[in-house]
Amino acid sequence: QVQLVESGGGLVQAGGSLRLSCAASGSIFSIPVMGWYRQSPGKQREWVATITSGGVTNYADSVKGRFTISRDNAKNTVYLQMNSLKPEDTAVYYCKFDLVLAGSPRGNYWGQGTQVIVSS
Repeated sequence: QVQLVESGGGLVQAGGSLRLSCAASGSIFSIPVMGWYRQSPGKQREWVATITSGGVTNYADSVKGRFTISRDNAKNTVYLQMNSLKPEDTAVYYCKFDLVLAGSPRGNYWGQGTQVIVSS
């Protein structure tokens, strides 16, 4: 069993910043990839950023230069620092871990989502 718990969402004015966190707990052997996705009303869930266990990061063009993904391997936690927020960043943000549980095959696990609202 694994549980992913997100925090850090909220309401912010355009141009402001927020920091999201997502921590995993359970019998985790390794987490090769941690990522963030988001879903706006009426739209499909979209990829935002990912980070590998080696620290390699990738970003969607829409957030490049404004968002920074990082991870703390000792805490099984991923962060998303969001700066220069825009109203179009408004969405529910989900973390996704590509991880290996002790004695189980590799699989994808999602957080419960945290709402981010950016007012103009």
